[in-house]
Amino acid sequence: MQEQLKFLKNEYIQIISKADTSAQPKWGKMNFQQMVEHVAAFFKVSTHKLKFDLVSPPEHMPKLKEFLMSDKQFRENTKAPTSIIGEEPFPVHFTSPEEAVAKLEKEVSHFFHFYETNPTATAVHPVFGELNFEEWVRLHYKHVTHHLRQFGLMS
Repeated sequence: MQEQLKFLKNEYIQIISKADTSAQPKWGKMNFQQMVEHVAAFFKVSTHKLKFDLVSPPEHMPKLKEFLMSDKQFRENTKAPTSIIGEEPFPVHFTSPEEAVAKLEKEVSHFFHFYETNPTATAVHPVFGELNFEEWVRLHYKHVTHHLRQFGLMS
């Protein structure tokens, strides 16, 4: 988990900040700014700023937690449940990709501050259930690297 934590804290925003904001995705429907805003919203879920009900059946939870704690990546075109995000990407909220990246950076920073001041806190992810800090770090890492690969920013 330490490598994932280090990546999220020190490397992720640098990579996103230097990206070509007009880059086309290798898969999926989101453009770069929509992806950045999507990831920022995902960080909000981990700090209680956005809340969703659990949609995964209880009998699926052991396999989901096993995947979460593994080193397996999300596959290309892995989609969140449509009951949560719908079929089409959300329209952008910010006036530019740079503004969206600045907001993402604030949400990543808030994530670390939230768990530094609330080390035993948990938050519910709609698919993976109630997660603690370590589990959120693992999930955020899987999620952000999935989207970095989507835009050719990581192999």
